[in-house]
Amino acid sequence: MATKHYLQFSDFTRDEYAYLFERTALIKRKFKNYEPYHPLLDRTLVMIFEKSSTRTRLSFEAGMHQLGGAAIYLNTRDSQLGRGEPVEDAAQVMSRMCDVIMVRTFGHEIIERFAGHSRVPVINGLTNEHHPCQVLADIFTYFEHRGPIEGKTVAWIGDANNMLYSWLQAAEVFGFHVNVSTPKGYDIDLSLVSERRDHFTRFDDPADACQGVHLVTTDVWTSMGFEDENAERLKAFDGWCVDAAKMARAAPNAVFMHCLPAHRGEEVTADVIDGPQSVVWDEAENRLHVQKALLEYLVLGRVDG
Repeated sequence: MATKHYLQFSDFTRDEYAYLFERTALIKRKFKNYEPYHPLLDRTLVMIFEKSSTRTRLSFEAGMHQLGGAAIYLNTRDSQLGRGEPVEDAAQVMSRMCDVIMVRTFGHEIIERFAGHSRVPVINGLTNEHHPCQVLADIFTYFEHRGPIEGKTVAWIGDANNMLYSWLQAAEVFGFHVNVSTPKGYDIDLSLVSERRDHFTRFDDPADACQGVHLVTTDVWTSMGFEDENAERLKAFDGWCVDAAKMARAAPNAVFMHCLPAHRGEEVTADVIDGPQSVVWDEAENRLHVQKALLEYLVLGRVDG
């Protein structure tokens, strides 16, 4: 199979996602039943972190070990990348020594340059513009709890960040709608959205965005790299906290998601994230399982059994 990368959600087709979800369900079932499954025996994942992480590192590292392979952690501060080595040179060298590479960095153009010079698959562990692995886990989690997401409506409450842009790409792939409510000054950057604009609707009032939806999701108000704006953002986002009143506007069987870490009392109240509609912990665990299916697919292609 020709080298395939996963840099943004739109990189895969709906058929590929259907296959990944089948594999995810199978791999997760094996994990729960303590059945060893080592399709990536003697394969190596290199994980490059420019942005720190808990869930991304743990899910990729544990996942690769559970698939029988090895995972190597590299922080740019501790490598030549942090000393000015060109991204293109690093990609050519690293991709000759491993089988798959995950990169968690700032600007999306960095990972595109890296992938453009890599001989092995490259996975986006997060960039400022996209977070496809998280939304992959989110949609699989919705499928587990409520079935197909096609034709449903998702409410995004908060900043127009990498999570939102991945959700908007997912809406096009799967055929669902996104109600978007962002404070003034934190609106969608239309240059990061496809020319097709019928898959989302913008709302000034976040409560109105929740009306009748099947899934409500949010993120921290101050993403990594924007810490200097924290005080300003706390003021701007006043009213955008997902609370019980907003969840009451959603459909009766709506679920709540958050990619974590969460700040209770800011973007979400404790009674929502810890309440009966929250599927946050399943969502977090599913990063492990969807990424194992993703690693298997990118390294081996489609497999049977």
